[in-house]
Amino acid sequence: MLVFETVNELTLKVTCSGNETLFVKAGAFIAGDNVGPKNYKFEKVLLGPQNNIGQALLGQLARRITGENLPLMKVNLNGDSVTYYANYGQHIVIYQLAQGETISVESENILAFTPDCDYSVRFIGVGVLSQKGLATSTLTARGKNAYVAVLSDGNPIVLSNVGTNNTISVDPDAVICWVGNGHCDPSVTADVSWKTFIGQASGESYQFEWRAGDDVTVIIQPSERTGGIKVSMD
Repeated sequence: MLVFETVNELTLKVTCSGNETLFVKAGAFIAGDNVGPKNYKFEKVLLGPQNNIGQALLGQLARRITGENLPLMKVNLNGDSVTYYANYGQHIVIYQLAQGETISVESENILAFTPDCDYSVRFIGVGVLSQKGLATSTLTARGKNAYVAVLSDGNPIVLSNVGTNNTISVDPDAVICWVGNGHCDPSVTADVSWKTFIGQASGESYQFEWRAGDDVTVIIQPSERTGGIKVSMD
């Protein structure tokens, strides 16, 4: 069994009981502790974390086309141990998915996940507006031990409209992930007018939007990625 915890918000602590495997961002290991000789080892994931070669090849092709690159390593844990992972001092958020629950996450924000998560790359079709919006990596829980650890530049903000009539609107370049039953994909709202084309845009020309009834939880970071298409004329 694997258990995810955070240490000082910046480090992922993984406690293993028995023989398990774990998928982690390549190079993220920082320390480990176990009784006796080291009982864990790392191997590069060449194609992807899918369960068969066909899915892995399709997943790799989709990642190359969409830019959802996911450099992973597989950690083989052979006995009780505690291992630690981090990525350049970024904050870490842990989410334990309920069976059938899905998290859609930017590939660069994935730190680690357990094999009880089914991984895929999915198109959401808004790449015209944001380079980061064309596709998303998706992890769906198929077991009871489905943990996901994601990275955030700074302390993240969590917004949810589960059981409310709230509308959630966010900058796509600040989104880390969204969680819900099913895909719960956002719609895209654009604020483009004649002012946009004479250099008078607000700088917030488009947003991701989830409306009442979507029952989604959205995690955002207090910084924006560089990227996307800037619609203006100087």
